[in-house]
Amino acid sequence: MSGALRLRLKNALAKALRPLSRLSQVQKIGMMLVVDSLLIPLSLYLSVAGLENSLAISQAFLGDWEIVPLLVVIGALSAYTLGLPRIQLNDYETAGMPRAAVLSGILAVSAFGLNALADGPVPASAFIGFGALMFLGMLLARVTMRAILIAVLTSQTRRVLILIYGAGRTGMQLAAALRHDDRVQPVAFVDDNPALRRMTVSGLPVLSPAHLEKTVTDKGIERVILAMPSLSTPRKLRMFRRLAPLGVEVQALPSFAQLVGAEALVEKLAPVNPADFLDRVQFDGAIESAAHVYCGKSVLVTGAGGSIGSELCRQVLSCKPKRLVLMDHSELALYNIIAELDAAQPETEIRPVLGSVDDARLCANVLARNEVQIVLHAAAYKHVPIVEENPLVGLRNNVFGTKVLADAARAARVERFLLVSTDKAVRPRNVMGASKRLAEMVVQDLAARDSGTLFSMVRFGNVLGSSGSVIPLFEQQIANGGPVTLTDVAVTRFFMTIPEAGRLVLLSGALARGGDVFVLDMGEPVSIHKLAVQMIEAAGFTVRDAANPSGDIEIKITGLRPGEKLHEELLIGGEHLTTHHPKILRALESGLSEIEIATALRELRLAIEANDCDAAHAVLSRWVEGAMDPVSVNMG
Repeated sequence: MSGALRLRLKNALAKALRPLSRLSQVQKIGMMLVVDSLLIPLSLYLSVAGLENSLAISQAFLGDWEIVPLLVVIGALSAYTLGLPRIQLNDYETAGMPRAAVLSGILAVSAFGLNALADGPVPASAFIGFGALMFLGMLLARVTMRAILIAVLTSQTRRVLILIYGAGRTGMQLAAALRHDDRVQPVAFVDDNPALRRMTVSGLPVLSPAHLEKTVTDKGIERVILAMPSLSTPRKLRMFRRLAPLGVEVQALPSFAQLVGAEALVEKLAPVNPADFLDRVQFDGAIESAAHVYCGKSVLVTGAGGSIGSELCRQVLSCKPKRLVLMDHSELALYNIIAELDAAQPETEIRPVLGSVDDARLCANVLARNEVQIVLHAAAYKHVPIVEENPLVGLRNNVFGTKVLADAARAARVERFLLVSTDKAVRPRNVMGASKRLAEMVVQDLAARDSGTLFSMVRFGNVLGSSGSVIPLFEQQIANGGPVTLTDVAVTRFFMTIPEAGRLVLLSGALARGGDVFVLDMGEPVSIHKLAVQMIEAAGFTVRDAANPSGDIEIKITGLRPGEKLHEELLIGGEHLTTHHPKILRALESGLSEIEIATALRELRLAIEANDCDAAHAVLSRWVEGAMDPVSVNMG
């Protein structure tokens, strides 16, 4: 029979039987009672015929035929009392079969008793077979009716073909649950266990994952369900990526024990705490010694929506300033920090300023209108690769933005101006670091003049958990199943947490005497490779490498990027002084003279206006100590 003819016959049968799916509950109960009642004489006939080894029934039995209608009445009443007609076909295997066994026993005993009253025309052994046939008949009838019902429903609703990955306990439970669903159809299992290959589990064949793509294509699979709760997240993600080109939907299923709470969910992982990865004692003390500097003052924080800027806002707010002015060029970042601060300290006046620090008119207006007394300048383009690709924009913002704001602060006779700098400014090998070193020298130059404003700067390394730092990047890469990318296995960086950096920056501002280059004590540099391993293990996974090829997450070495160093430094020279705070040092570093800084800025401005990257590179190489190795920096 051809496939087309078989399909037409199936559709015709389904169409003929379709009214059965629209029967009422009472009609369905009545139909089940009729079926069970008809099975009684049929089972009795087959039992006697089998015993006599003939389809012709003896005259003695036919003479006492009245026991048959009596058995039918007893069977119908017993079946209704046991609730057999009300049991759904899908639940018959669990709820119906025990009751069917009871009904079969009742009928066998009843038939034996009625036969005895009729002087025993049928041998007693026939009633054992009668009970067994009755039980099998009820089972077969319901299996057949369920198959017919599924065929009818299938003709009305297209079923999604499903492949179950994992033939273990969860997979078998899933297959059993989906077998009765009219919307889906399990087709086969796929399992990594070679012992299960070519076996049948829960009525489905077990196939090899080596030919997974071919299986999906050949069988028209539309959905793959991963029924392996112990499978780690990275392996699940690799499976997703493997199947995504085939256009199938991939779903992961927890075990049924996990769903009901009998087992813990595998995916419940503790969130990463950046402080856990620092092998040193962190400064988490209060800043009461500096609070008087900011209390009752009007404070401007630039870059207020950034990682450091927003933390400075929180810390300053705890000192109860009269007014807190938040300046940022990102409307979204500004909105988020304002919403947070408004709820935290309503008695402090909070004023948002949307704009850039290289706007001279805006800066002068903001300082005058808000009577700013303290400026905390944290606004900067800080992501090294992005600034490397956009060097002139980075230089304009970081160098001339600092110059514009500092000049405006000097003209407004602001009490204190503190520049937030970076360890990348020390002998920089990238545009971002060189721009920050030039910004430092701009502030040093202004500090050398008698203006009444205390100009100072504070330099520190990387901040754990800030935007663009390695921890959010590694977290995302681990969540995606890897690999975790690392530029070089030997790379080290200085690290501190965001709250620790915020406290020490404010303490540095309070210690300023003018012209200070404060350097924060960040302990020993941290190995980025070690940090990657710690984060992978903290997430509950293992590192996949040559020693552990079955691990979860691979660490991939990509090579140093343009302008990147293996190791950062905090001091240009080796000389420094201690301060009243053990975590804050005062570096002894000289800058450019007033004429030199004016010349450097003029040359740099001309290069930017001419859109000349090579000229800008030359300016940085000339005026910034140890800057811009031409081999490792891409200015294009």
